[in-house]
Amino acid sequence: MKSVNNPLKVSIRYSRLKDAPRFFAILSNPNFKYLSVSVKTLKDEEKWLRACPSQRRKNIEWNYAILGAGRVIGAVGIKINRARAHIGEIGYFLEEQYWGQGLTTRAVKLIEREAFTKLGVSRLEIVMRPENRGSEKVAIKNNYQKEGLLRKLDKDKQGKLRDFWLYAKIRK
Repeated sequence: MKSVNNPLKVSIRYSRLKDAPRFFAILSNPNFKYLSVSVKTLKDEEKWLRACPSQRRKNIEWNYAILGAGRVIGAVGIKINRARAHIGEIGYFLEEQYWGQGLTTRAVKLIEREAFTKLGVSRLEIVMRPENRGSEKVAIKNNYQKEGLLRKLDKDKQGKLRDFWLYAKIRK
C-alpha cells in the first residue's frame, strides 16, 4: 500500500467495457457497507457499462474510471437531475486497499472540474449515509457545504429506508 507521503497519481477517464472485471471485483467487496449498488454478476456490470455512452449522449449520467498509477482502482460519476439539468449528484467507489489516502478526494475534484466546465452544471451534490465518515471527509475536503438531513431518502442493500446527509457546492 502506498503511503500518504508518496500518493498515487490519480486521473479519471470514461468507463469502458473492459473495466467490467475490475469494477465487479471492487464492488463485490463485502466491506462496502454504505454503497447501495449491488452488482450480482459480471454480465450485469458489462450491461451497465454498455449503456454508459448512451447515458452520456442523453446527458443523464457521466461515469468515469478512477485510475491510480494507470490502473483502475474505482469509479466516480455524475447523475444529472432530470428536472433541473443544472444539478448533478456525484457518486463514487474505491478499492478498499486505497481507502483513507485522499484518492477519492482528488477524483471528486477532477470530476467536479468536468461538471462545472464541460457539462454546464452549476450545483453539485454529494449524498451519503450519516455514518459514512469517509464520504463526509471527501465532501468537506472539497469544500462542499452540509445542507441538511434527507430523512428516509433511499434503501440500503437490505431494503431498509435510510437517512442521508446532503452536501452541496455551487460553481463560483
